[in-house]
Amino acid sequence: MLTLSGQRPVHTLLGHALPAAYDQLIELAPRAPLRPAGERATAPLVRRCGEYQPRHGVIEAFARIASGDRLTALAFRLELGADARWRCAAIDLGPLA
Repeated sequence: MLTLSGQRPVHTLLGHALPAAYDQLIELAPRAPLRPAGERATAPLVRRCGEYQPRHGVIEAFARIASGDRLTALAFRLELGADARWRCAAIDLGPLA
């Protein structure tokens, strides 16, 4: 969320995302789709989140992110690697304006 709101650079996620997900972040980050608009904008806020485990070692999660007066859907997939570390394998945002 910090990367997609322009608060942290994408490279802070190196090692936390698999190549395809990292490429998605590189494409999304310059637009900062979760950056709040307006003069008195506050940081994005997670309104609701949930998860589904389709099988061991995989978590598919979602979050509803409030950013100013906008509500955005964020979905991502985490996969457990052979080194016992979780990494983001995919990320998707709802329709962007």
